[in-house]
Amino acid sequence: MLRILIAVDGSELALDAVRHGLELMRRGGLQATLVLGHVQEEASFIELATQGADAVAEASVAAGRHLMASAVALVEAAGVPYETEIALGPVAATLVDMVENCGCDALFIGARGLGGLRGAWLGSVSQALVHQSPVPVTVVKHADPDDDNEGAGEDEDGGED
Repeated sequence: MLRILIAVDGSELALDAVRHGLELMRRGGLQATLVLGHVQEEASFIELATQGADAVAEASVAAGRHLMASAVALVEAAGVPYETEIALGPVAATLVDMVENCGCDALFIGARGLGGLRGAWLGSVSQALVHQSPVPVTVVKHADPDDDNEGAGEDEDGGED
């Protein structure tokens, strides 16, 4: 069975990637285990010195679980097999390590869809992953709210299109 790492950081962009994975499984017949992966930035020297490494690590894991809660709820509601992974480090490099350590076949990540110069100026974890990942990367562009309003009212019974 395929294993797909989905980068999760508590944002709506990350939930877009989770929804995309679930949609592929529901409508596309994809059979996979989703690995919800979260990366916490490493603590600063001052944090380690004043709070201690164990306390900082414990707080990082707790924060990671909190930020993953919405994604976990979506996956559990869909009844899809999943695992969670929380790691510390630089985001893109740590996600690449997670892909390799978890034996994932693909990686999904949400993004704003900034392109051209604006995207290059801002830097991007998704861009770094496209270049560094040993597996295919699917960048799920965040839906523009204006796009959602274009089809409003077409399906009044709440059913699917």
